[in-house]
Amino acid sequence: MAAPTGLLAPALMSRSDVPVFSPVALSAEAAPFTPLGTDGWRLGSPSDVEKQFYRCAAKLRALRADSGQLREELNLLFDQLLSENYNKTFDPNINIRPEDVCTLLKHVSCLVPLSQEHLVIKLCQLVHHLLNQLKVIMDERTLDVLVNYTAGALKVCSTWTHSDVLLALSTIVYGNGPQCHQHLNDLLGEDGVLLLYSSPSQPNMELRRVALTCMANICLRIPGQPPLDDQYRSVSFRVFLKTLQSHKPPNTDELFYCMVIQAALKGLQCCLSGGKWKFGGGEEVGSVLAALKRLLFQGTPGVSVEWPGVLYPSPLPQYEGLSASKPVEPPKPIESQKDSAVPGKTSGNKKRKSRGKGKKTSTESRGDEGEEDDQDPVPELQKGGGREGGRGEVESLSKPSGPSLYPSWKKTSSDSEFSDPEGSAQSKLRLYHGRVRQGALHCLLAVVKAVEKRTLYGYWSSFIPDSPVGGLPPLTLLTIIRKDPSPKVRASALQVLSAMLDGSRQFLAVAEDTASPRTSYTPFSFSLATSVRELHRALSLALLAETSPQTLTQVIKCLAYLVANAPYHRLRPGLLSPLWKQMRPYVRHRDVNVRVSVLTLYGALVTTQAPLPEVQLLLRQPEGSSSSGSFTPQDSALSWRQRDGVSSPSRTPVKPSLQSSHTHSPHNPRTPGEEDTAPPWLLQLCVSLVTQPREDQSDSEGAGTGGGAALEPSPVRLEALQVMSHLVRGYFSLAQACLCEIGQVSARCLGETDPSIQLHGAKLLEELGTGIIQQYRPENNVPESLRVPVSQVVLFWSEVLSGPLNGALQNEQHPTLQTSACDTLPSILPQAFAQLPEKTQLMCITVLLGLTYSENYLVKTAAVRALGVYILFPCLREDVMFVADTANTILAALDDRSPNVRAKAAWSLGNLTDTLIVNMESVGVDFQEELSDMLLLKMLQAATRASADKDRVKSNAVRALGNLLHFLRQSQLSRSAFQRPLEDAVLALVKTVQSEATMKVRWNACYALGNAFRNPALPLDSAPWSCDAFSSLCHVVTSCKNFKVRIKSAAALAVPAKRGCYGDLKQFSCVWRSLATALENSEDTNDFLEYRYSASLRHALSQALLHLLGVSQSQDMPALGASLAGEEGRGIKEHLIKYLRAEEGGGEGAEGEKDAVGNRFTPQQRVGGLLETLIRLKELKAEGKGWGEEESGKEVVVHFLEDLLKTCEGP
Repeated sequence: MAAPTGLLAPALMSRSDVPVFSPVALSAEAAPFTPLGTDGWRLGSPSDVEKQFYRCAAKLRALRADSGQLREELNLLFDQLLSENYNKTFDPNINIRPEDVCTLLKHVSCLVPLSQEHLVIKLCQLVHHLLNQLKVIMDERTLDVLVNYTAGALKVCSTWTHSDVLLALSTIVYGNGPQCHQHLNDLLGEDGVLLLYSSPSQPNMELRRVALTCMANICLRIPGQPPLDDQYRSVSFRVFLKTLQSHKPPNTDELFYCMVIQAALKGLQCCLSGGKWKFGGGEEVGSVLAALKRLLFQGTPGVSVEWPGVLYPSPLPQYEGLSASKPVEPPKPIESQKDSAVPGKTSGNKKRKSRGKGKKTSTESRGDEGEEDDQDPVPELQKGGGREGGRGEVESLSKPSGPSLYPSWKKTSSDSEFSDPEGSAQSKLRLYHGRVRQGALHCLLAVVKAVEKRTLYGYWSSFIPDSPVGGLPPLTLLTIIRKDPSPKVRASALQVLSAMLDGSRQFLAVAEDTASPRTSYTPFSFSLATSVRELHRALSLALLAETSPQTLTQVIKCLAYLVANAPYHRLRPGLLSPLWKQMRPYVRHRDVNVRVSVLTLYGALVTTQAPLPEVQLLLRQPEGSSSSGSFTPQDSALSWRQRDGVSSPSRTPVKPSLQSSHTHSPHNPRTPGEEDTAPPWLLQLCVSLVTQPREDQSDSEGAGTGGGAALEPSPVRLEALQVMSHLVRGYFSLAQACLCEIGQVSARCLGETDPSIQLHGAKLLEELGTGIIQQYRPENNVPESLRVPVSQVVLFWSEVLSGPLNGALQNEQHPTLQTSACDTLPSILPQAFAQLPEKTQLMCITVLLGLTYSENYLVKTAAVRALGVYILFPCLREDVMFVADTANTILAALDDRSPNVRAKAAWSLGNLTDTLIVNMESVGVDFQEELSDMLLLKMLQAATRASADKDRVKSNAVRALGNLLHFLRQSQLSRSAFQRPLEDAVLALVKTVQSEATMKVRWNACYALGNAFRNPALPLDSAPWSCDAFSSLCHVVTSCKNFKVRIKSAAALAVPAKRGCYGDLKQFSCVWRSLATALENSEDTNDFLEYRYSASLRHALSQALLHLLGVSQSQDMPALGASLAGEEGRGIKEHLIKYLRAEEGGGEGAEGEKDAVGNRFTPQQRVGGLLETLIRLKELKAEGKGWGEEESGKEVVVHFLEDLLKTCEGP
């Protein structure tokens, strides 16, 4: 151990009394300062406390209840034990075993009779002292003994002892509430001692506080422990709420009242934490929120309002009104307004004298921010007294009746600078008021997490303003965030606001202010949009004024939650641009957490509703153009990168093309062409953060290894990679100019040793590949000139696949990284994959096939999914060997234990069978003959088994069944080996159609049956399962609540191309009646969301009815004539006219404009098809005994069609 630095001896100490040490120069290498005793040894040797404890413990264990000097001995030993500090922060080497403490306390409790009240108090103090400082977890026996003892003391001992007894009891029951069930009735029952002492009518405030603390500790739930019984939780909840609702009793010290409120807040938080709300309906929620809102402003001077007892959800608005008992002071001149709260204070325009030391005010000091966001307050903040004044005073003139939130105590430099007793008391009271506010915010956070989101939305207006500033400023969370003097309280308010915003996207989606506001009333959508704008305004001002790095981090995180959930595509543009520019300087903040949160916010900006036009414009702006006008006070002190993004000479660029555009200044404007092709500033920044070394001498972490070689801290680099991934995903057209550079960043990350960096590098690579694939999708309509050329994509993937990605794919020590690397392989553009070298293609396929046998289910899932993508590649799908290998691999994965693996295997099997259909139509019989019959049989059986699995497996298993039934040839269907599997497969589809599975599964099952009906080799006319298949579809088309399932069932019923496929007359008539009934009831639904599919449903039903007429024969005419002759026929005719005229589009549902086989028809083609049906029916000849009925039926049908044709051809 290095010798401590030498110390000068005090003047009164002789040189012989001072230990002699060799002098050590003052440097960073010097040993830390260690206090010395007069003997030259360390004070408080690590073993001293332990020795004292075990010495006293041994003496106590030796004592017996009949000892002569028992009382004196106990008194002395208790004092010695209480005099020691057992806190490990004081001495981390203390090693007192919990079981020794438990043994000691059990023994001592038997020695101290309840009649010796002074000893009882000391014992209770010792219990609290040892359990609290040593953090002892007691065994059940010790817990039972100590609870029994303290409960007995509360019954027997005098009231003056109860405060100490309750303090000990609160320590004993901390987190042990459920284990004390035997004593809970005595403590929390109808006449329980805790209920007695915690009552608002209890005059002794100390007893009341300790009783509430004890109740809070009983309610506290330790993770992994069972919760307290609901009966006692409810009793405690009511006590805590009643305490919070009660006002300070007269003649009660404010400090004691604050301590009582803190205990009640802690108890309420314990009741709510770790579970859902269980304390009644809206009235209780409103009562809790009202009590908490009042306490959010505890001790805030100038706030005097009539607080409501209950907050009601909108549309029952409540407004705080100023109390009539306190008249409002008239407005004061600007010069003296700010300091009016303190008599004798100098004008706000004069410089404040420094207090003692010449350092800036502490983070407790908060200035008054400006209220308007259309002007830039930054220049004022840069000047000497900028944080003390500004437009805040000007605004207060227009609102003279508003509560004053600029008290004198906000402007003091610290709480410890009072020298007189009165000032010290004020400082302590401010501290306690701040703790109450912070406790109320913690409790509010617990309420936000416990109450259902939908219920909480009704109370938003009580905590978030829903109208622009004007008139009285509302008291909300934003008031606290901007005005509270304590950074901890501000940070807590920001945490509450973040929790409210988190997951609120569906609620905020209603907000809209693009249309001009109505004058007669304010729509809810407009009020919600106003709330979003107010949040932006207030948080932006808080960002400018904040000095505490921890709170600044919370402000930026809160903005990220807001950005991630607000519907900017429904709001007037202009909200994001100021925020984007305002965040620029904070990227260079000294605090690493601030830098990470800034990147999180930028990630949210490029993710929300991407691509957003406003963000696109911001990304296209040159780097220097958005820096001016967003300079903050933190820039001069906190900048650790040179301004305007210019790197220092010690920093090495990644790529010349990126770095050249990285150094543009505002004085060198680019041409429009340059701006369009230049990489976005944000992308340049992220590349710089990931790859370039940071400047250690100006960074606060000091984690570098010297010489500027150290990279950014890992959290910053990870967040920068996240932002790059978001940017590539949402704005690929802007990022594609740097395709190779981003690929190099990914490759560099994959080559590092940190698995987290490697993982994010692989994710970035996957996003790049996916962005290229999206460009080439036909539905996206990206012009050829704007796509990344295939040759460049081939070059890109050739470099990537020959780099460190292979190492990540084979890294079995980090399965998550291996999984992410595996996910990059299917993101290769199929056209580019076909042009890769053959050995590279073979490497990808071999790696994927091998990884499907991994023991880690994540890796196996990713590999199976990747094969499911590769099987669709045109260059691979016609390779019979690859198809067979992939099929065998997928079949093995379908039997895996993991449901995730089975789900992906079923999806891949669905893709593989899609490929079989494509090959059957493009290649023909040759491909069908090359594929093994045994393999097809295995696939059919495996898909049938999978159709009985979980819904996420089942949905793709039935898709595969439909494709396989469509693919099988006559020669295979006639083989005996296929007979039973074929029947099982169809019955599995029938069962799925009729099941109570999710609608997606049933939708796929109906589609699969229709797909199977397309196979002309399938014996629909003679197979015993045919009747079940048609019956299930007929049942679903008339009775299913989901219209998309009905649409698919109707389309399936219209697939069979021949009359014989529909079976006998009875079955054909059943299909007709089902379709007619479904058409008649096509608008009957209780779910409003289904109405958007009603047009598509009528479209599919009309098409199916016309198809049945088109294949009908003479024996069907009586049934068809009877249906069309009556009221039912008139309804059918109306819908068929609309279908033939195309008066109703397909609507939502996408299938409406196509026929059952997927072909699109114009209205002229539909009428032409109807004419062909009419001609064919006229030529039908009746046969057999019932020819008379057939002829009359045919006449009705022909007349119906002629009338229908005439109507459609008419004007």
